[in-house]
Amino acid sequence: MKLMHCPLNGWRNVGEFVYGGEVTPTPAHDADPKAWADWVFMEDNTAGVVREWWFHSPSSYWFIAERDNVRDVVLRTYPPEEIFRERVDFSREGARNE
Repeated sequence: MKLMHCPLNGWRNVGEFVYGGEVTPTPAHDADPKAWADWVFMEDNTAGVVREWWFHSPSSYWFIAERDNVRDVVLRTYPPEEIFRERVDFSREGARNE
């Protein structure tokens, strides 16, 4: 059985996790549609150590894993708060009411 360490729940079977994509900077709110499409759909797919989003399904917990995708080894997992210090405000203030 292959295990992965969840920062919230400890060691768990990898079947409980869902891959969420690479950790990349979010485009500006007013970025053009191509920048947003690239951010959502494109990945660098670099060989070596990558930083990825992972989701623990039973607890609905998102976290970050640093993984060597050549050797398929998870090197480290940690909560997103370690690198994301501020929350993104997605409020629609100033948006036209529909």
